[in-house]
Amino acid sequence: MVISPDTPLYNHSLPRIEAWLREQGCQQDNQELHSWRLQKSNWNAELWLDTEQITVRYVKAGEDGQDILRSFKYSLSRQDIEQAVFAGP
Repeated sequence: MVISPDTPLYNHSLPRIEAWLREQGCQQDNQELHSWRLQKSNWNAELWLDTEQITVRYVKAGEDGQDILRSFKYSLSRQDIEQAVFAGP
């Protein structure tokens, strides 16, 4: 079933969200299934599928090598979350 990118993420099933994360290059943690990792050429991130939001930590991406932490509510569209998360820090 194809769901429009304009659809809020909370209207997607968990298997569809997991498939979407894989399509974006994320790898699921084998022990903590809600945890995902993403490695790009110039940045790395850890993502968590929390109860009400996706939380993203961009590893050592801030000033002085600090992590940047951001959260995105599932009420945002898949497209909005995709553009915000995968554009990087």
